[in-house]
Amino acid sequence: RQFTANVSHEIKTPLHSISGYAELMRGGIVKPDDVLDFSDRIYSEAQRLIVLVDDIIRLSRLDEGEEVLISENIDLLDTARNAITPLEKVAKDNKVTVSVSGDTVNITTVPQLVSVIIYNLCENAVKYNRENGSVSVVVSDHDEYAQVTVSDTGIGIPAEHLDRVFERFYRVDKSRSKEVGGTGLGLSIVKHSAALLNAETEISSVVDGGTSVTVRFPKNRKK
Repeated sequence: RQFTANVSHEIKTPLHSISGYAELMRGGIVKPDDVLDFSDRIYSEAQRLIVLVDDIIRLSRLDEGEEVLISENIDLLDTARNAITPLEKVAKDNKVTVSVSGDTVNITTVPQLVSVIIYNLCENAVKYNRENGSVSVVVSDHDEYAQVTVSDTGIGIPAEHLDRVFERFYRVDKSRSKEVGGTGLGLSIVKHSAALLNAETEISSVVDGGTSVTVRFPKNRKK
């Protein structure tokens, strides 16, 4: 019930903005010179809505067990490199460098979920970073598990919020989240995906000193 209420609120916010801008344009109130600016605002809010709906659908599928969980043998280092490829433009626009390094390690797991975890962690690390900041993804091989650590030089998270950042729609800084286009669902998706893979997550952060999230994947997930 709470999730439904939150979803309704989160969807209504960009829809109200889109409707308001469109109404002003429709009524001829907007000056010709301002039409492009209003169009950009409508487009931006629409994109925000699309991302939100996509995240809600993915989270719903994870909840309902609708994701097809087929285990395969993967190279975790290569998977990490491929997962961050879609973020290259966003990182460049935000003047943030992203690097992937570490051990070549093969594990049996669900590649789609591993990619989702790494992508969402890196997306947060880029969006909540600083200009000329950096994000590092390090893959390491251990006896019983393979580990991925995503560290950034961003704004950090106050200690009192660390226990709640994986909750749905929980935002440490709502104004900053809206500014960067955050849906408040990225870390929830990480948490649910990790749980389905029997992976452990750990987060540490220092205000103004960056954040580090570690995910430990068991080497052999049963199909």
